[in-house]
Amino acid sequence: LQAKGAQVLSKPFLCSGGVGNGKQIAAALALGADGVNCGTRFCATQECNWPSTYKHRMLQANETDTVLMLRRLNNTCRVFRNKVSAEVEEIESQKGEDFDFSDVAHLVNGKRGRAAEVKGDPDGGIWSAGQVVGLIDSIPTCAQLIADMMEECVDTIQNRLQSMTVVAPRSRL
Repeated sequence: LQAKGAQVLSKPFLCSGGVGNGKQIAAALALGADGVNCGTRFCATQECNWPSTYKHRMLQANETDTVLMLRRLNNTCRVFRNKVSAEVEEIESQKGEDFDFSDVAHLVNGKRGRAAEVKGDPDGGIWSAGQVVGLIDSIPTCAQLIADMMEECVDTIQNRLQSMTVVAPRSRL
């Protein structure tokens, strides 16, 4: 969608989703985005107020440790795969076309999620996370994360991408 955005939008736009390192920033810029919005990656920083138990779960995760929920309701959200999200998936699958939000409201409501967060229980409620979770291998400060991401972005653009350009000889005609 970023390349389409670059074609049809007259205003600057941000790539939001799927950005967790400098290579992905470079890719977003190459596709026409004017910047990026990083969500999941910044949840695993020292400044994020999420419990350390959530952050450590993210360190252990891979890109398949998220799940799309509530698709049948046209209200899709991607969350970290845990006991509650598995229960929601099971209910949604069993109910099929008869699935209604009231079937899972008690599992996905904000009150339950907030209580789990306060307890530091990563299995007690749902919490948003994108597939970028599979790239997380440290819990840096925000400043260090930004510095590392930008260094990788610049390196990707200046070295990897630039090495792929071929300058065609000019015609003498």
